[in-house]
Amino acid sequence: MRFFPSIPCQIQLLALFLDNFIGYLQLWIALCIGTNSSAWLGTAALVTNMRNFPLSRGTVAGLIKGYVAVSAAVYTETFNGMLGNSATNLLLLLALGIPTACIVVMYFVRPCTPSLEEDNSTEHSHFMYTQISSVVLGIYLMVATILGDTLKLSQAVTYLLFGIMILLLLAPLAIPIKMTLYPNKQTKEKPSTLAPSYSTDSLSGADPENSEPLLGSASATLATRAHESDDSTDLDVLLAEGEGAVNLKKKRGPRRGDDFTFLEALVKADFWLLFIVYFCGVGTGVTVLNNLAQVGMSVGANDTTILLCLFGFCNFVGRILGGSLSEYFVRSRMLPRPFWMMCTQIIMVVTFLLFATGLHSLIYVSTTLLGICYGVQFAVMIPTVSELFGLKDFGLMYNFMLLVNPLGAFFFSALLAGYIYDKEAARQHPGVLEPSNCYGPDCFRVTFYVCAIVCCCGTLLSVLFIARIKPVYQMLYASGSFRHPRSQQQLH
Repeated sequence: MRFFPSIPCQIQLLALFLDNFIGYLQLWIALCIGTNSSAWLGTAALVTNMRNFPLSRGTVAGLIKGYVAVSAAVYTETFNGMLGNSATNLLLLLALGIPTACIVVMYFVRPCTPSLEEDNSTEHSHFMYTQISSVVLGIYLMVATILGDTLKLSQAVTYLLFGIMILLLLAPLAIPIKMTLYPNKQTKEKPSTLAPSYSTDSLSGADPENSEPLLGSASATLATRAHESDDSTDLDVLLAEGEGAVNLKKKRGPRRGDDFTFLEALVKADFWLLFIVYFCGVGTGVTVLNNLAQVGMSVGANDTTILLCLFGFCNFVGRILGGSLSEYFVRSRMLPRPFWMMCTQIIMVVTFLLFATGLHSLIYVSTTLLGICYGVQFAVMIPTVSELFGLKDFGLMYNFMLLVNPLGAFFFSALLAGYIYDKEAARQHPGVLEPSNCYGPDCFRVTFYVCAIVCCCGTLLSVLFIARIKPVYQMLYASGSFRHPRSQQQLH
């Protein structure tokens, strides 16, 4: 005799299913909106500033991504200092406060006329001030987070720490305030050797007093030359068409350093080499980031907050450092930026082997090295994309590169690390249906070995990639400053 549940029982099961389904659906929608809005905000700020400061791409990328790296610590201090450790207040801040702040400041995130002076001391000093203030902010957040975790601070001290953090966050506003109160005197512009898209005429307009005579003189000269060489020009065109040169020129796509469309970049080997190299570094790094608490617990680190704070600060330092170092050496030595990706991946190989030992004494050193290397990968990839494939579809290409994060998390974190961790936990706790914790070096040893091998492959591919794009960087930075390839053709 079969057992059929009663009607009330079926209704209860259906209600329970619908309740869980609606809860998961709400969570999915919230995560979808949150992550997509974050991508929109980051892309708007990054693309706008890369176009506003085309001569300082590495520095801009390092600063913007550096502030993203410390944002988690900022919200942690806000949660502890002003929100009273209330999850409801935090959700209200994210739902109402963040959109309000975006609406207030969105007017200032807009394209501006970029500086065309190669040796602009004012711009360099402003970038230096912003970098120093951001480093001070990062150090302060790390110290404040550790103090808040290890000591029982009074409410007054917590408010004081929060107030200091706000002042450090607002420190870069001193630059526009200073420029407003003490504007620089207009200096006579020097002739620019940049691309036509960055020329002074296209950005600021021609001189109204001299435009007509110059136009008339140029038109007369062109008319005279056209009249004298009309027959020879027609003959050259006919010969070129006969040889197929004109058709070949029409089919020729952009060269590395020109402005590519996204579809044009997708068929280039350099685009996929950069994607794979970036995947080898960031894809393995995000695996440790997602499992850092479990990694710390497996080697005996009871308080993983300090470990996470250390990784976040070193990630921030790596982004600032990667942007600044790559910017300096690409100008002084024409050194391709992916060289630093290669160096950091070599260090990451050693770091993963240190993680694999499972020694408690090495966990903080390993976390420090990995955080710096992980940050450098971000700061180097962004300007590399803009230099090789231009700024025309830069936002789309940059976000395509960010697919590395979920792909690395899926393959190395979910499939590899999660499977090995659960299997070792089940071996350590026989008879338990769902063991939660795993202890010992065997929990992640195989995962770290695989990550080290992947970074070795990434290092070898980096060597090939650097060899391919080295002539491009020699052409772009031959004069010590970024120069568009088309302007090189015009000069020669």
